[in-house]
Amino acid sequence: MNPGELLERSLAYAAVGVAAVPRADLRRPTPCADWDLGELLHHLDDSVEALYEGVADGRVGLCPARPAADPVCAFRERAGALLGVCAAVSTPPPDPAVGDRSLGAGLLVAVGALEIAVHGWDVARACGRTRPIPSALAVELQPLAHLVVADADRGVRFAAPLDAPPGTPPGGRLLAFLGRCPGGDSFSVRGGSVFRE
Repeated sequence: MNPGELLERSLAYAAVGVAAVPRADLRRPTPCADWDLGELLHHLDDSVEALYEGVADGRVGLCPARPAADPVCAFRERAGALLGVCAAVSTPPPDPAVGDRSLGAGLLVAVGALEIAVHGWDVARACGRTRPIPSALAVELQPLAHLVVADADRGVRFAAPLDAPPGTPPGGRLLAFLGRCPGGDSFSVRGGSVFRE
């Protein structure tokens, strides 16, 4: 798994869903029960900003970015800046820190790819669109999700895992593991970030 490529694919997937957001209706409910669409977009934008900080500065601050007036435009701009810094930094900081915890650069970027892809699905779902996470991307993200989502995260950052029926595509299995109902209208998962509280 190449973390930079994984991040690029996740950003591309999320960008399509974000581009279709109806800016006049940011109060829509989302799969993240605690957030409306505007809050989810702010969280997604903040996750991209946190990744940028980790790659560019070697440290992710614990203070979230200020909400942008146009969250769709802000996401697009920050995603472009993140891809630019990833391409420009031939050797990312060896151990970026999230708060006071050190995290390997490759793991930081890969975890960011997971968060961006899953919240990209949340955005599309909130807009009434069915956009499965691409199978090849989900296959690479699944083991990472099992690595970084602990039992202590359940009920805080993620809902309890759901059973995925036999034959569920990889994207659906990933979403079910993270407490999302890929085929239904259940909006009950917890909103949270792997980067900032």
